[in-house]
Parts: sequence; C-alpha cells; structure tokens
Amino acid sequence: MEKPEQLREMTDAELKQKERELKRQLFNVRFAVSTGQQDNTALLTQTKRALARVKTILRERQLKGAK
Repeated sequence: MEKPEQLREMTDAELKQKERELKRQLFNVRFAVSTGQQDNTALLTQTKRALARVKTILRERQLKGAK
C-alpha cells in the first residue's frame, strides 16, 4: 500500500499503469473471495482504497491542468 505522498511523486503514466494493476488485482481478489480461495476479505477493502487514491490523484491533476 503506497501512501498518497508516494503516489503524488509518480508521473501520470505511472499512475495510469498503477490504476490498471489495481483494477486487475481487485478483479482477482473478488474472484478468489467469491470462490472461497481467499479468506482475507479485508484485501478487498485495501485494494478498493488504493484504487480510489490513485484515481483521486489523477483527477486532482486533471482539474489542476484545466485551470
């Protein structure tokens, strides 16, 4: 789990790559939990929050560029 300060140091391309990785990871975790392969359901929440952080930083940059 990366902190927002670390994410803000990344470039837009790196953040978009991170977003794709987290989306893929979220799908895999959801699948594993639903099939009973994964017992740690907290991983779902952690992945969702990490994805939200990345999306928030990307949106902040988008709005900053529009001004």
